[in-house]
Amino acid sequence: MSSVSKIKKFVNSQRILLILIAMALIMSLLIENFATVGNIMTIARQVSVYGIIAVGMTFVIMTGGIDISVGSTVALGGVVASMADLAGCPLIISIFIAILFGLAAGAINGFLIAYCKMLPFVATLGMLNVIRAASLIITNGSALYGMSDSFLKLSAGYLWGVIPYPVVIMLAVFLLGGILIKHFSLGRFFLAVGGNEESARLAGVNTRRVKLSAYVIAGGLTAISGVLLASRLGTAQPSTGSGYEQVVIASVVIGGTSLLGGTGSMIGTLWGTLILGLVSSALNQLGVQQFYQTLVTGLIVIIAVLFDVLKKDR
Repeated sequence: MSSVSKIKKFVNSQRILLILIAMALIMSLLIENFATVGNIMTIARQVSVYGIIAVGMTFVIMTGGIDISVGSTVALGGVVASMADLAGCPLIISIFIAILFGLAAGAINGFLIAYCKMLPFVATLGMLNVIRAASLIITNGSALYGMSDSFLKLSAGYLWGVIPYPVVIMLAVFLLGGILIKHFSLGRFFLAVGGNEESARLAGVNTRRVKLSAYVIAGGLTAISGVLLASRLGTAQPSTGSGYEQVVIASVVIGGTSLLGGTGSMIGTLWGTLILGLVSSALNQLGVQQFYQTLVTGLIVIIAVLFDVLKKDR
């Protein structure tokens, strides 16, 4: 293989990472102190909530599905964990209870889609409202305050005094997600079901159970993000998380996971999450108004999906 062919192969395989590096360099030139460790860690802390959700969303989209109820599950996870903390539960128990609620929400999504044959968009659209209503009902529509110091330090602490705990948790989740895809049959089944569900079924894969598993994992991870967000903000509000599904799906698509299912990787999703985080941070520091930021995010998603369609056609 010639040197030119090797370079082309490398660029094609690592194009998302190269785009991320190029964007970081450009923003460092345009914005003073953008490339400092403090600013980078701030961006990483901000995207950690989206990143953890994006791991579960990657599994879901790999199977050919989608979950637009994640924003509501973020609110539910934060509310449940905060209520448990205010009731005097230890931090680990509060987190565990939140995860259970997230798993339950994901299980309902998965059951409706895998066993009741509902379209993923329709099922999760309905659950978006049901889960949001659950958060409003159990809080009576009110925000929760006054959580314990241990709860608040979950997002405020640092590993080795440099890396925020939410970033550590996000990277650990991405690592475990990558291991699941590469070294466990369930991860390979996600790709198989998304690539050709009928072929996977004929090969002996329990496709309904695989789909259910994807949504259950997504629900549990989303609840963890809700806990981290409530910890960072110092409050849990039943209205939190609105619009999160757009950012998360955008991160997954930008990272190379096809909305048609059957392809994707955790490292790609990580780069996609960081790209959106860099863009959002840069636009904020440049003083760009919020509605223009929304426009930019939408355009990025359209371009990413367009490239995915063109690649599929080839």
